[in-house]
Amino acid sequence: MNNQSPITVPRRRPWPGLFASSSSSSSSSKALGTWLGEDANCMEHLLVHCANAIESNDATLAQQILWVLNNIATPDGDSNQRLASAFLRALVTRAANIGSCKILAAITTAATSSSLTTQSFSLMDLAAFVDLTPWHRFGFTTANAAILDAIEGYSAVHVVDFSLMHCMQIPTLIDAIATRFEFPPLLKLTTVVVKHTPPILELSYEELGAKLVNFARSKNVRMEYRFVESCYTDGFSNLIQEIRVQNLIYGPESKEALILNCHMMLHYIPEETLNPNPSPNFDMLSSTRSMFLKEIRSLEPAIVILVDEEADFTASKMVSRLRSAFNYLWIPYDSMDSILPRNSKHREWYEAGICRKIQNVIAEEGIERVERLEPKTRWVQRMVNSKFRGVGFGEDAVSEVKTMLDEHAAGWGLKKEDNHLLLTWKGHDVVFATAWVPY
Repeated sequence: MNNQSPITVPRRRPWPGLFASSSSSSSSSKALGTWLGEDANCMEHLLVHCANAIESNDATLAQQILWVLNNIATPDGDSNQRLASAFLRALVTRAANIGSCKILAAITTAATSSSLTTQSFSLMDLAAFVDLTPWHRFGFTTANAAILDAIEGYSAVHVVDFSLMHCMQIPTLIDAIATRFEFPPLLKLTTVVVKHTPPILELSYEELGAKLVNFARSKNVRMEYRFVESCYTDGFSNLIQEIRVQNLIYGPESKEALILNCHMMLHYIPEETLNPNPSPNFDMLSSTRSMFLKEIRSLEPAIVILVDEEADFTASKMVSRLRSAFNYLWIPYDSMDSILPRNSKHREWYEAGICRKIQNVIAEEGIERVERLEPKTRWVQRMVNSKFRGVGFGEDAVSEVKTMLDEHAAGWGLKKEDNHLLLTWKGHDVVFATAWVPY
């Protein structure tokens, strides 16, 4: 997984008859463990076989595979082992959740011995967490550049921040507005708050807002702050209604630009169709996700910035989601190895977040499964269907992203596709950034 070519899965089972009987499981597992140590990519194949065994309630086969994984997928090993360990934990949780393969509990103590704790961050710790990699900074940088271009000529700017990163993007936006405009517009910021969703901030939103307003004042930027608690399960309906009411109050004569900054939050909105018997052409249009996009289109925003991770976690079958997640989430583990030692607290926090994502993708179903990433191509189709057109990022945005990437490990890169920008790691697409205006 450390070379430039995408990970591939062998179509032929590489160990014919290896799990033929339980009597030979000990010697077979030892042989397999030795073999896998030389070919870490095949951990994916083992995880897929284990997932299939759990889904079919084949306790004997699942037990044999888990025994091997438990010995080779160590949570403190190299990046491949830590990745496989996270999936192993998720598969055990899956088996417990669906009430199958209860015999597995006896052999999975090591896999589940350490609990997934949720870290509470101070502002300084969260800023340091964000600065570890360009995973979030890429979106912040591209979005700020697009916002600056979109607010030219407006006397007021209303930014609605759909993000779980607690306004980490906003200080650089304030600084950029102060630098760009001789007479900066009034900045109104509405933060979308989703309760009990990591990362957790130690500070209250009232305190966070006061700090941002004071920082803006120090930059001679007038600022108003508010936060709205909302829920992704219904497409943030109460927030949409509040914005609609505000637009009616102030009206178009206010010269206020509405900016919708969507940073890795929209994939929490359910993507399944609301129609029990959808036609092929109606499916995408009838989901809560697409209904949300149509609602924000009706608000006539000046610009919508959509940033998210370039992966597909929407398959109905868990095994398919496992393949997609394994072939995407090796990237954060691999990138951590290039910058932080194994005993680093920051690395522990960072990888705990990835473990929680894996746990959700594999172990949960229904409304509890919130990590429902869609690739850029599908988001583009959704936006076009909702009557948005893409706008390109200027040379300033590209230049700023390149400057930011120079502060990080050499494996990070930038790619441009049509009007869109993509963050890459060793040639693999990681995060996409797109900008949209109504037509």
